[in-house]
Amino acid sequence: MLSIYGSALDVPNILKEWYEEEAHSNYGAFIPFVGTVRSEDGIDGLSFDIYEPILNRWFKSWQDKAELLGATIKMAHSKGDVMLHESSYIAAVFSPKRKVALSLINEFVEDFKACAPIWKYDLKEGKRIYALERSTAIKGSGILGVKK
Repeated sequence: MLSIYGSALDVPNILKEWYEEEAHSNYGAFIPFVGTVRSEDGIDGLSFDIYEPILNRWFKSWQDKAELLGATIKMAHSKGDVMLHESSYIAAVFSPKRKVALSLINEFVEDFKACAPIWKYDLKEGKRIYALERSTAIKGSGILGVKK
């Protein structure tokens, strides 16, 4: 399950919803990861653009990988502005065994940071500024991935 929200994520409700969806699936482990906008470089928050067709393909490949391990992956991400101390990203793995879930959530979050087609902007003094120095070029993005 991949969900895109137009604002900051309501972490308690999303995690509760996911837990309830999988409560009778016989999973022994539920490992969530919550990404929160932290104060750095004088920002007021972050803003996100998402290219959903590529994100959907990327996420599907992870769902397929998880399924081979008997696990399930869920993800939620914000589109648009998210202010300091709010959440923009939640991922979770449900698995029969904790070792699979712990390993998979780590791999998933790292690959998300490197490959997901989500562009981050700093919000400073009412302006939206591309966060070039903290961005990672997406493999195969060609000229769009070149840092200046």
